[in-house]
Amino acid sequence: MRRKIPSLQALACFEAAARHQSYTRAAQELALTQGAVSRQLTALEDFVGVALFKRTRHGVTLTERGRDYAAQVAIRLQALEQDTLDVMSTQGRGSVLHLAAVPTFATRWLIPRLPDLQRAQPNFTVHIETRTRPFMFADTPFDCALFAGTPAQVSQWAGTQAVKLLDEVVLPVCQPSLLQGQASLSPEAIAGLPLLQQSTRPDAWRQWFEVQGIAAPQALSGARFEQFSMTAAAAVHGLGLALVPRLLISDELARGELVVACDRPLANQRAYYLVQPDGQANLPTTRIFMDWLRQTAATA
Repeated sequence: MRRKIPSLQALACFEAAARHQSYTRAAQELALTQGAVSRQLTALEDFVGVALFKRTRHGVTLTERGRDYAAQVAIRLQALEQDTLDVMSTQGRGSVLHLAAVPTFATRWLIPRLPDLQRAQPNFTVHIETRTRPFMFADTPFDCALFAGTPAQVSQWAGTQAVKLLDEVVLPVCQPSLLQGQASLSPEAIAGLPLLQQSTRPDAWRQWFEVQGIAAPQALSGARFEQFSMTAAAAVHGLGLALVPRLLISDELARGELVVACDRPLANQRAYYLVQPDGQANLPTTRIFMDWLRQTAATA
């Protein structure tokens, strides 16, 4: 039976025109004439029997049905492109896993250990994209995700199951010169120094000082950075003290670029988890990665 699927060219034109809200810009992106794009979209509307665009004084805009269809087409085209790239990247051999990961953990902890996986599984390929918040797996190409959060945050991620990998130990660190010859700094001394803020955890310093029983009016003040890698780099260059997970700065600590300013960890329940959609844990690619990851985390 013939499938009710429009031509790929028509769908590509539709996705580009929907994204740009312009036939002209879609034509420029696809290296086609505006007339060619218009003909493809007219043919698509005839095929589905629904108006997808409506003309305005400023060009075109999506109809309500067109907007819904565009959202689905974009997902399908992205998945088709990803499938094609997977085949090309492995020449049809081996297994591919699509992983979403919090960025600094991926850069600082996971990627340096991936050569071990490659040696154990030469035909296994991991593609990594960054995500910092929960998402719907059904709307993405991801097989699993590396996520940092509390048990409550993980349990609220609907339609998933999670495996705990590593606890997070967060410590105040700084450039050695900020210690001024001392072995460490007291919480009172830290309260008077420049504090580097993490935009994804704006209350971290305030929580740390509360645990120490110290009044710190400047706990929420200081330069703010989006990722731990940025915060760590700022600390290395002497901009202030950073409150960061120890496992993400092991190289800087080993090289002496950073030192622990006060060996009093921030007490929290945060950890790093491997999160998978329900029912996906026994897929061969996911199982290979999960088994390797759990073994690697256990020896970290």
